[in-house]
Amino acid sequence: MSFALVPASYVYLLRGSGPDTEVLLQLRQGTPYMSGHWAAAAAGHVERGETAYDAAHREAAEELGVGDVDLEFAFTMQRTAHADAIDERVDWFFTARSWSGEPRIMEPQKCASIEWFPLSSLPTPMVPHEAYALSQLGSGTAYLTFGWSPPA
Repeated sequence: MSFALVPASYVYLLRGSGPDTEVLLQLRQGTPYMSGHWAAAAAGHVERGETAYDAAHREAAEELGVGDVDLEFAFTMQRTAHADAIDERVDWFFTARSWSGEPRIMEPQKCASIEWFPLSSLPTPMVPHEAYALSQLGSGTAYLTFGWSPPA
């Protein structure tokens, strides 16, 4: 079986500071992956010829209708589900505290709701690797893994 690596970019819009920091999340619906779970309000695959940074800007415009997103790189995550080659992934996570336009649902067939949540009180259920990613915001760690057993 050949190895395939699927790249994706995630955008966490943030507001507030310190313990009052909130993140904008979407409730996924009608999707084959994690429908009924909360996730980044904007995320998606990096397309051929596109950088992860460009994909993050595109996804924010396509899914939330916002532009001029002032992205800040948070970290990269390598993850696996140890199944088919399609389950080998690399994700780039960005945060933003500045953008133009009011975030709104642009793809109602994929998103039931968008809501602001305190980072200290995230909704359930959440997409598991994203719950982990959000727990690592501000940690200073640049490289995360998900899906492997912790080292012995």
